Amino acid sequence: MKDIVETTGAPAAIGPYSQAARFGTLVVTSGQIPLRPDGTLVEGNIEAQTRQVIENLVAVLAAAGTDLAHVVKTTVFLADMNEFAAMNAVYAEYFEAPYPARSTVQVARLPRDVRVEIEVLAEVG
Repeated sequence: MKDIVETTGAPAAIGPYSQAARFGTLVVTSGQIPLRPDGTLVEGNIEAQTRQVIENLVAVLAAAGTDLAHVVKTTVFLADMNEFAAMNAVYAEYFEAPYPARSTVQVARLPRDVRVEIEVLAEVG
């Protein structure tokens, strides 16, 4: 049985998708971009945007009954791979060893022309 995860601690879905879905002990989040929970965009550098994205993920995971320590895979989408090191520095503030698996790709464009989007797979632990 699939359970839909929703929280006011992260921006609401703005289309036909959910913030996350939980299936048994697996949680799959939708990609989070740097929107505040009220839907306003975090302008500015990659560090500020990455921080907001991860805070959104923290809220969604909490609503699903888990946290960043139980993330097994992340996918990071960057508008500019030249910003990888700066994004990675913020990412490292939130994740501890043993680190989840991760893919990072540069994309042609992200929603609202943001610099970063991240999605995760986590276990409920």
